[in-house]
Amino acid sequence: MSRLLKVALLMGALHLGTGAVSAQPPPPALPTLPDQAPIDGGLGLLAAGGAAYAWRKLRARKSED
Repeated sequence: MSRLLKVALLMGALHLGTGAVSAQPPPPALPTLPDQAPIDGGLGLLAAGGAAYAWRKLRARKSED
């Protein structure tokens, strides 16, 4: 092989080798949706408490009359 061909192959190999080093990192991943909070138990307790409070107020109003 000629000396010029060896130098050209060496320069090509060095050029390909530096391409992997200078590659940019991938962009960050998109954020995912947060986990949804369950409202089953708390909403039921809140409704029951509101109903009990309203019943108590109505009963107190009837006893005043």
